[in-house]
Amino acid sequence: MTIAVETGLWQLDATASTVGIRHRTMWGLVTVKGGFGALTGTGEVRPDGSAVGTLTFDVASLDTGNAKRDTHLKGADFFDTDHHPEITFAARGAELRDGDQVHVDGQLTVRGISRPLSLVARLTDGDAGGLTLNTEFSVDRDQFGMGWNQLGMIRGLTTVTAALRFVRATG
Repeated sequence: MTIAVETGLWQLDATASTVGIRHRTMWGLVTVKGGFGALTGTGEVRPDGSAVGTLTFDVASLDTGNAKRDTHLKGADFFDTDHHPEITFAARGAELRDGDQVHVDGQLTVRGISRPLSLVARLTDGDAGGLTLNTEFSVDRDQFGMGWNQLGMIRGLTTVTAALRFVRATG
């Protein structure tokens, strides 16, 4: 199935979008899951079919279902929201290939540290009114200055899942 996406400006529909994280802790015995409640984003589909855009997550909106853990995650050992309140992903190029596969090259910035990130998203529900991108990828938190690991309890990569709904920008 090939989906045609209209050129022009698109805006993230935050009420219909989710970004979640999961990480195995306690020596791999427990999986901690959470999500960001406050998201913003914009994108532009260019006449050649490529796209660019930016997503921003408000780190203070992270909720793992445990207030004490959330406070620690937002503190200096991890996200350091006092100094770095946002996570951004700047898509420098996105290209629809192989039907519904969107290959995205961009830059992820966490704690003021930017790293290149390439991922593949699946385009669903694409029509004149909106489109949805679904993706899952892994991030090494050590690359972003989040190496805190008391007693070796936290190892490995953090998995990020996203379902992002974009609608035509108005105004």
